[in-house]
Amino acid sequence: MNEKEKAKKIINILNKIYPTAPVPLKHKNTFTLLVSVLLSAQCTDVIVNNVTKDIYPKYYKPKHFVKLGRKKIEKLIKRIGIFRVKAKSIYLMSKQILAKHSGKVPKTFGELEKLPGVGHKTASVVMSQGFGYPAFAVDTHIHRLAQRWGLTDGKNVVQTEKDLKRIFPKNTWSKLHLQIIFYGREYCKARECYGLTCKICTTCYPKRKKPIITKKA
Repeated sequence: MNEKEKAKKIINILNKIYPTAPVPLKHKNTFTLLVSVLLSAQCTDVIVNNVTKDIYPKYYKPKHFVKLGRKKIEKLIKRIGIFRVKAKSIYLMSKQILAKHSGKVPKTFGELEKLPGVGHKTASVVMSQGFGYPAFAVDTHIHRLAQRWGLTDGKNVVQTEKDLKRIFPKNTWSKLHLQIIFYGREYCKARECYGLTCKICTTCYPKRKKPIITKKA
């Protein structure tokens, strides 16, 4: 089975299980989506949503977070991992959006990635889920699954992203990114499937006997 055949089978399986792929991070606008994605690093979406449900009704613009200041932002997000680092990023990011972008979240990868605390993965999520631009946000979980499914032998998320964009049609990227995340959480778990038991793994590699040890991103 070549890459393109594998890609078609994967898309078919995921579309049957997840015909729709709702954005898992709750947000009020593009700016709060950006904040939530930043907060979600090394943290679950559930925890982020639980914390932000008490924040976004009142604070949802860059000027709100600049006015709050770092210490008050820390208090609001203290239940989230590395909250001090994230509070600093949110504060500085908000200041920069106000100063350089008239209070609006920039709509290009280049400008987004210049914001404090915003890397390529965060920018990809915002471009995709916030602005509807085809993007394939690859994190360590998607990197692991792509290796299990034989879609990449990349040693890092950058190479994996290139491989996935080459294999899958552009019009599937944004939905597929979410579908793969949902599928990994539910069926192809890091410490359960090992490339041997889930529907996609057994479809791609029906004769596989040994567990797959993936290269960390």
